[in-house]
Amino acid sequence: MKKLKHKGEKLRFEPEDAHRTLGGRLRGRGPIPAGENRLDPRLRQASLLILATFVLLSGRLIYLQVFCGEQYYRRSTDNFVKEIEQPAVRGQIRDRNGKVLAENRPSYGVSVTPRYLTDEALRRLRHYLDLSDDQFATLWHKIESKKGLERYRAVLAFDDITRDQMAMLESEKQDLPGIEVEVRAHRSYPLGPLATHLVGYLNMISAEDLSQHKAGSYHPGDYIGRSGLERLLESHLRGAAGSEKVIVDARGQRKSNAELIKFIGGGETRKDPAPGNNVVLTLDLELQKILQGALAKHQSAAAAVVEVETGRVLALGSYPGPDPNVLTGRLSFAEAERLSTDLFHPLLDKTLRENYYPGSTFKIVPALAALEDHLINPEEKVVCRGSYDLGRHAFHCMKSHGPMNLHDAVVQSCNVYFYHLAEKVGIDRMAKTAQQFGFGQPTGFGLGEVPGFVPTVDYYKQHGGFRVGYALNTAIGQGSVKVTVLQLAMAYSAMANGGRLYKPLIVDRVETPSGAVVEQYSPELKSRLSASPDAMERIRAALHGVVNDPKGTSYTAHIEGLDVAGKSGTAQVRKNHKGEATGWDTGNDHAWFAGFAPSRHAKIAVAVLVEHGGLGGHVAAPTAMEIIRGYFNQVAREQRPKVVLEDNPVRLKTPLPTASGVR
Repeated sequence: MKKLKHKGEKLRFEPEDAHRTLGGRLRGRGPIPAGENRLDPRLRQASLLILATFVLLSGRLIYLQVFCGEQYYRRSTDNFVKEIEQPAVRGQIRDRNGKVLAENRPSYGVSVTPRYLTDEALRRLRHYLDLSDDQFATLWHKIESKKGLERYRAVLAFDDITRDQMAMLESEKQDLPGIEVEVRAHRSYPLGPLATHLVGYLNMISAEDLSQHKAGSYHPGDYIGRSGLERLLESHLRGAAGSEKVIVDARGQRKSNAELIKFIGGGETRKDPAPGNNVVLTLDLELQKILQGALAKHQSAAAAVVEVETGRVLALGSYPGPDPNVLTGRLSFAEAERLSTDLFHPLLDKTLRENYYPGSTFKIVPALAALEDHLINPEEKVVCRGSYDLGRHAFHCMKSHGPMNLHDAVVQSCNVYFYHLAEKVGIDRMAKTAQQFGFGQPTGFGLGEVPGFVPTVDYYKQHGGFRVGYALNTAIGQGSVKVTVLQLAMAYSAMANGGRLYKPLIVDRVETPSGAVVEQYSPELKSRLSASPDAMERIRAALHGVVNDPKGTSYTAHIEGLDVAGKSGTAQVRKNHKGEATGWDTGNDHAWFAGFAPSRHAKIAVAVLVEHGGLGGHVAAPTAMEIIRGYFNQVAREQRPKVVLEDNPVRLKTPLPTASGVR
């Protein structure tokens, strides 16, 4: 070690002394060994952590700026740029001659934007619109269900408010932040209840509906086809909604600055909606009015008119029916309750959604089966004494008809003759022919129809066992057999055109608003009856006698100069216990008539049902004649036939086997 210098000299250490001394103080030991002058491991880990954090933050910043910048920029502008949906104008529904059954009219709707809505504004809105507790609760739930960015989007609160309500809201606009009145197209049915079940109606889409459709295709507050053709043709009629971007202030009030919208929102500020297509039906509005007027003379009735050679539906009505304008608007709970509890079921489409015992209108089925299989001689007579005993059970007829052949039995509707016939034909053979007529299966109309029912031996075996009496009841349209009004009209149409059963056609074509055809629909043959011309002609002649023979069950409804063939029916229903029916005799029989006109080379086929109307020949037949006469006098005068005088029933070209004796 170097010695310290004397007084006056500078005090200093030699380098090796400093190194040794510092190392000793820091480490508490001798000099630092070679190779140990590196960073502490903990300091090195901290440095790496800081570096990694910096890299992650830089990457995130780049991602947000480069990849998501536009998205978040748009979100930031949602505070003052609002996108308003512009609903499309729904397509019209027209009859075959272009007359409108469903269209649109201007109306006023109220939209609310939850983000800007205040308690005071909500209180005023309730007062101005005179909302009930239930209506206000529904609105409150709709507002509270919106979360996050959805609160910046306008929600349709009420549609089709009155002009007075619109004027009040507009005059108080400055004190109603988040509330806006807009002009909207509202569905309108200018003819009211006319063909209401067929055309259908709209109402606001539900949460369940939204979950079943593709995201973005529908929004809360949208209207959707709820029944009838409005529902079936929703995709054609609806169109595509547009949108418009507007600027709003902090109170949600709209400002006018298109350039700023274009700068902030990017691109166009408005996307025009695409209107829906128009639907042209096979329906004839003039005939529909005639049909509806005829049905309105009864408490509850239904009817169908179809074109014999094509299966086109010319008129279809169920009475009574609701006003679709009420169903499409703000239906009150009181009105909904009234409709649902009405004894005459105005909400039920009786032409498609309900099936009934067809009564004697069904007798063409066993008659055709027996003729085609040569099981009877149509000239052989069976004696009717008013009933037929089978075992311990008596099967009744309307009266004692005396000796009856097939022609007479159809004309006078003798049940006893058909009881005997049923034993020969059997229930399974009747079921086979009934299916060829289209019974027991949907017609393919597409509006949610019920299939009806045709029983078989196997059916009864699975439900307690088969008895011969079941076949007897089936032959006269009772027992378990059920049909719809439209099925019966299509069956008699096949009877009139020589055995061709068509699928009923209601839509003729779909057109764009400019008139270009999008889709054209043509008649579709469903099946053919396996019946000879001789058998068909024999039954046709008998049906002509039902209306034109003085002994015929529908002769009282005969109109001079009107050539009609058909069959009446009186279908028994189960009697209600005494006191259960009030104001309407639901224990009375259903009245039927089904037929076609003219009796040869027919143009139309008709089926009429009068619920609990009584005798078919006295109640349903006159209604059918009124519809047929209206068709030839007002709708298609050029088709009006001359009176056809029938000779005696035609003879079959091939003689049928005879049975001995007269029964």
